[in-house]
Amino acid sequence: MSEKNQDGKRTARQRLAAEREKQKSRDKRRRGLIVGATVVGVLGLAAVVGVVAANVGRDDGSESAGPVVAPSGALGKDSLALPAGPESAPSTLTVWEDFRCPACQGFEQAYRSTIHELTGAGKLKVEYHLATIIDGNMGGTGSRKAANAAACAQDAGKFPQYHDVLYENQPPETDDAFADTGTLIKLAGTVDGLDTPGFRSCVKDGTHNGWVEKSNRAFQNGGFSGTPTVLLNGENIYQDRSMTPAKLKQMVLDADR
Repeated sequence: MSEKNQDGKRTARQRLAAEREKQKSRDKRRRGLIVGATVVGVLGLAAVVGVVAANVGRDDGSESAGPVVAPSGALGKDSLALPAGPESAPSTLTVWEDFRCPACQGFEQAYRSTIHELTGAGKLKVEYHLATIIDGNMGGTGSRKAANAAACAQDAGKFPQYHDVLYENQPPETDDAFADTGTLIKLAGTVDGLDTPGFRSCVKDGTHNGWVEKSNRAFQNGGFSGTPTVLLNGENIYQDRSMTPAKLKQMVLDADR
């Protein structure tokens, strides 16, 4: 075989080897991209899980919450439930909520009229439990201060009305507007008879902050996945994707038969 032919074969083999190395490099990069994307997906899921864990695992961080002063008329274990509707109603709706929580506002907007109808008819009583998970996740004190103000409204016998006003005026989740007691007092002015010196003092002094913190700890220890958590006669109905206001109403009416 001539030297020229040998050189040609060597060149061909070298080209083939080089092409194989390039292909290996391309395959390695592709695998790296796939693995990278998978890692990003897992991290994204971990971030979501982390948010949920933070929701139920972080306190509002206040060391100055003060003594636990339950609002007037609070019910249940450790007096942590704020009632709405007649005590004699055959069904009980238990709601864990945070006044800064957008999903809680969504629940209110969808179900409020039905809940009002059922409580007004004596078919349903509601027990509201207040949490401060958004303070823990987003920072700030608006969840706690709004909850304290709601407890102050309970003292004045105006909790259901003020509860609705807070959700009607809920700021964006990242806006800690409820941390301003002036805002909370201004909103109280829309509830007939609520904006009194006693209410203002209660809001500004954080009279029920210790109670709010205790309620939040009860939420953390309750094994709940987030807010709102809604139970009808002990059954978690918010996780039911087929749940509608009409279905809730029918369940309450059926329970009264």
